[in-house]
Amino acid sequence: MILIYQPKQERQPTPEEWAAAMPAWEAYGAEIQKRGEFVDAAPLADVSSATTVRVRDGKRTVTDGPFAETKEVLGGYYLVNAPTLDEAIELAALCPGAQYGSVEVRPLVEM
Repeated sequence: MILIYQPKQERQPTPEEWAAAMPAWEAYGAEIQKRGEFVDAAPLADVSSATTVRVRDGKRTVTDGPFAETKEVLGGYYLVNAPTLDEAIELAALCPGAQYGSVEVRPLVEM
């Protein structure tokens, strides 16, 4: 899984900012599909919509917001079928989010 972290934003991008950013993301998605490694992808809603659930000693606690205060937030993901870690790292480096945030590569646990 390729997890895309981006700097926290004080405001939502304008429609013009979205339009300017989208060609890079569309090209990235097309490249992964062309390689036959694309499985799924989705952006996440703004971090302000997050809800965190914890259970400690049988007691459930629900809080608004993300699980921790950080300078970057998880903004979306790509699920890819990369045959090796090196291939997954190559795909992560191609991700537009790597240019301004960070991209984490994490294998799924096979059950």
